[in-house]
Amino acid sequence: MPALNAISISHTAAGNAETDVELALSAASGNAMAFETIVRRNNRLLFRTARGVVPDDAEAQDVVQETYLRAFTNLRSYRGDATLATWLARIAINVAVTSQRKKGRLVQLQESGSSADPDPEEHVMPLHSQDDEAPDAAAERKEMRDLLQASIEDLPVIYRSVFILRAVQDLSVEETAYCLAVSEDVVKTRFLRARAMLRDRLASRVEICAQETFSFAGERCDAVLAHVMAQLLEQGLVRLH
Repeated sequence: MPALNAISISHTAAGNAETDVELALSAASGNAMAFETIVRRNNRLLFRTARGVVPDDAEAQDVVQETYLRAFTNLRSYRGDATLATWLARIAINVAVTSQRKKGRLVQLQESGSSADPDPEEHVMPLHSQDDEAPDAAAERKEMRDLLQASIEDLPVIYRSVFILRAVQDLSVEETAYCLAVSEDVVKTRFLRARAMLRDRLASRVEICAQETFSFAGERCDAVLAHVMAQLLEQGLVRLH
């Protein structure tokens, strides 16, 4: 695990640093309540972080568990240079990458060559659903969520990890860069590429499903046939044999 760098991590760090350090030290001293608090506060973040690297939920859960075990043996080394959540997420990234490499899977989070110049603006589009959405839209939201999740899972790890941290977990560029041990420009570039790739994947899936939309079969087809045949029979335009 790389040593913590003295950086300023977004607006949450200043407000939570002291509390985070106290919580970490309390847990390190054997306070079970502090331990539980840390776990409950960070489970979703660490699961999503792990899912940015590993291919399924079961492996992600294993990564989360190992992350806590590794982190809690080193809690006294936490100094509050980053939020405790971000510190844990960085450990989760390392645990996830290590687990994949042990299984013979190539995981690359560093650039293999020169990357394109980053766009100065990310133009982030919110992915969160509206709170006032009608209840009868729940099924449609689930279908869209499943479609989006499948498309995100198809992204290469180098892009999926950034997208989940930035768009799904809503970490800042600086926090994401810290977790992945890359520059902020790299985060911006990868996020833009991830979104472009997602657009392509979603478009392809939509086109595949397009032929199944606006279907006209079953009862509706039978009803139209019956109505038309009845009219034709009444007008003597057709005969039943």
